[in-house]
Amino acid sequence: MNSEFRRPQLQNPMNVTLLKALVGLVPTSILFSYSAVLFLWRKTADSLLQLLGAACLVIVVLTHVAEALRWLPWMGWGSPNSVGHYLDLYSAVLGLTLFLIGYLLRNRPIEIGILKNRGGKWTA
Repeated sequence: MNSEFRRPQLQNPMNVTLLKALVGLVPTSILFSYSAVLFLWRKTADSLLQLLGAACLVIVVLTHVAEALRWLPWMGWGSPNSVGHYLDLYSAVLGLTLFLIGYLLRNRPIEIGILKNRGGKWTA
């Protein structure tokens, strides 16, 4: 390959996995903070589900930070059948499921009353 088309090699390139994890930490932290405030304000089952889902999503991002920094190497980060892989996978699935269920329950239409038929006329 011609030398003029080569990219210059950096002395200390930043870990791309760490960069992606740190970028992902921002929205998940905002989501977690919003869910925590919502739960402290309302204290309902739907806000608790949202909070637990957001916490699982923060765990997903933290597993990627641990993988990039090579923390806890016995977890086998990046290997397909390791504890770290399954922690990441289950946290992602559980987080998305719980957060979505909590969100949908919180934003469901509220039933105002029960309609009754009184003499051929429907009233609440």
